[in-house]
Amino acid sequence: ESRWPYLFGAIIVPSLIQVVILPFLPESPRYLLLEKQNTSKAEKAFQRFLGKDDVSHEIEEVLAESRVQRNTKLVSILHLLRTRSVRWQVITVVVTMGCYQLCGLNAV
Repeated sequence: ESRWPYLFGAIIVPSLIQVVILPFLPESPRYLLLEKQNTSKAEKAFQRFLGKDDVSHEIEEVLAESRVQRNTKLVSILHLLRTRSVRWQVITVVVTMGCYQLCGLNAV
């Protein structure tokens, strides 16, 4: 029991390693392109990750995916349950996940 503080203090070592290494890691190209709107840094990050000079296809792919996501309509759970075509799928998933929680599979 007297060694519990050492156990809780052991997490300090990985945390310090992460804090030291984090400034040297590159930003995500997707984050730079979509959130920061910085195409030149996104290109450099793609080039670094993929190891090739021409990354225009990847940039266009990320932008196209972003346009599709913006056009996607979000619906609430109540709307899903009211929609007859997906009601049984939602109920099936909810019952299945509830059974996983109650059967103790997560504990194993």
